[in-house]
Amino acid sequence: MEWFAGRGAKICVPLGHSPDWDFVVELDGALLRVQVKTSTYRQQGRWGVTLCTRGGNRSWSGMVKHFIPTASDYLVVVAGDGRRWCIPSDSVEGSTGILLGGPKYARFEVESGRPLISTRPAPTRSVAASNPPVLF
Repeated sequence: MEWFAGRGAKICVPLGHSPDWDFVVELDGALLRVQVKTSTYRQQGRWGVTLCTRGGNRSWSGMVKHFIPTASDYLVVVAGDGRRWCIPSDSVEGSTGILLGGPKYARFEVESGRPLISTRPAPTRSVAASNPPVLF
C-alpha cells in the first residue's frame, strides 16, 4: 500500500472477507484491485512466491485455490530482502507459484522497501542480556 500511496493513489480496504484481492487503489481515475503476496523463501537464487491458497487453518477442506488473473488487476510481491514487484495480473504466468528475481519479471520490479527478514545475525544471549531493548 505504501508504494501506491507514494504515487498519490487513494487506498480502500475491504471491511469483510475478500478472497481475490487485498485492497483497491484509485489511481488516475481508475479503480484497481490488488492482491499482495510475500516471500522469504529462496529457490535457485530467486524468490519463490506461492500464489495459490491451501487453507490457512484447521478447517482446510483439501481444496486449493489457484491464482486467477481476472480476479485482480495487479499482483504485488514483497520479497524478504525488501525488493518489490508490481505485476499486472494478466502477465503472471502461473497459478500456483512463480519465481522472481530473474529476467522474466524484471520489468515489473519497483524500488525496494524495508526488508521482511533481517540480514544481520541475531545477537548472542549475553549481548542481549547486557543491552536490553529500547521500547520507546
